[in-house]
Amino acid sequence: MGSKETWELLSFIVTVIGLPLAITVFLWEQRRERNNEEEEEYQLLADAYNDFLKVVLDNADLHLRSHGTISNLTADQEERMLVIFDMLISLFERAYLVAYQPNMSGEKARRWNSWEDYMRDWCRRDEFLNRLPTLLRGEDPAFSGYIMRLALEEKPDHLRERQ
Repeated sequence: MGSKETWELLSFIVTVIGLPLAITVFLWEQRRERNNEEEEEYQLLADAYNDFLKVVLDNADLHLRSHGTISNLTADQEERMLVIFDMLISLFERAYLVAYQPNMSGEKARRWNSWEDYMRDWCRRDEFLNRLPTLLRGEDPAFSGYIMRLALEEKPDHLRERQ
C-alpha cells in the first residue's frame, strides 16, 4: 500500500510543480528563440547597410554623404547616384517590412530606432530628398508614407517648396 501512496504523492508533485515548471521553461525557451531570430534578422539588415556604405565609399566622387546640393554631375554620375539610392530605398523598405511594428517597446524599439535614425539622416540630404518621390514609386504604401513623414519632419520647407 505504501507504494500506491508514493505514486500518488509523486503524481501530485508532478502535477503541482513539474507541469507548471515545464510550461514555464517551454515558454521561456520560445521567447528566447524568438529573440534570437529577431536579433539575427537585425544583424543581417545591419550587415546589408554596412555593405551599402561600402558602395557609397566606392563612389566617393558622388559625395553622397554631403548635405548640400551637388552640382555638375555627369550623366554617368547621375545614373550611379540613382542606382545607389534605389539600393538604399530597397534596404530601408526591407528593414521596415521586417523590423517595424506600431507601438514597439524594449529591444524591438531600440533596434528600429537605429533604422529610423539612418532614414532621417538620409532624408536630410538634398540629393536623396530631391529624388525621394521618384524612388518611392511602386514601393510598399505603408513604407512610403512612413519615410515621407520622416522626410517632412527633417526638411519640411524643402518638400513644401517642391509641391
